Amino acid sequence: MPPARKRPDEAGRLAALHALKILDTEPEDRFDRITRLAQRLFDTQMSAVTLIDADRQWFKAEVGLGERENGLEDSFCAHAILDSPQAMVIGDAREDPRLADNPMVLKDPNLRFYAGQPIAAPGGEPLGTLCVFDARVRDVATFDTEALAELAAMVEAEIASLSLAIGDDLTGLSNRRGFEMLGERLLSAAKRLGLPVSAIYADLDNLKPINDTYGHEAGDRALIEAAEVLAAAMRSSDLIARLGGDEFCALLIGAASTAAPTLIGRLGHEIAARNATATDPWELSMSLGVAEAQPGTEVDLWELVGRADEQMIVAKRAKKAGRDGAPA
Repeated sequence: MPPARKRPDEAGRLAALHALKILDTEPEDRFDRITRLAQRLFDTQMSAVTLIDADRQWFKAEVGLGERENGLEDSFCAHAILDSPQAMVIGDAREDPRLADNPMVLKDPNLRFYAGQPIAAPGGEPLGTLCVFDARVRDVATFDTEALAELAAMVEAEIASLSLAIGDDLTGLSNRRGFEMLGERLLSAAKRLGLPVSAIYADLDNLKPINDTYGHEAGDRALIEAAEVLAAAMRSSDLIARLGGDEFCALLIGAASTAAPTLIGRLGHEIAARNATATDPWELSMSLGVAEAQPGTEVDLWELVGRADEQMIVAKRAKKAGRDGAPA
């Protein structure tokens, strides 16, 4: 089968893609997280963040494919970017004249359903897609393209971060600006899909005494380790950020949201395991708070975070009271 036709602005599109210097880079958790989230929320076998180069389709992130690139003659996404910014949704690829004789339809993985939302460079040029697909025929009418567009906007925000500062340099997590950009998209997607949302607010205990007693290098190490135990305890699709100073927040949607208490317990185990093997003269400790929003509830990102912060303060006070009241 012939590959998809080229866009009229193909030269400018390719120039924008290459200027980002994202092709052939190593996998990154920030893109992997969104891809895993899309696969999980839409219950598909496979998902990917694709970039359409001059003669190939390259995967910045993928779930279920096991490869990093293929030719444009096999690419569904090369067709999808022709209709940017609208999504391309195919219920049964065997019935689409553009795809019916595609090797990925005729042979393994026997693709049937495909939904691809174009993703754009900061200047608006279509780069590729966030797509979900599997071997099952699905009803196009029931697929929520707006929710997919919200997740694709998260990919665009991460691409924009290549030139915008939305990551925390010390910990590698999102910073406050990145958390706001990505979190609002997550809440919007959760609302459209009718999913619960939880925020876990975490405060690193005793950062000032660590800085004062052992130096700021030790304090930085404590912040890095706090980020690491949070990432280890949370799920791979959860959004985790350092909001500033010693404060962190995780945003969970869907099944992960309802598992927030379990995840907090897991975090406690991660911290205990770190302290059991660490050689530092200080122990890692965090105070935590949780706030939830049920499906269908109107919720503002910072209002939800604020409620989790209030619960964290209650937990911190109780912890301090317990120490102060302990027998000598």
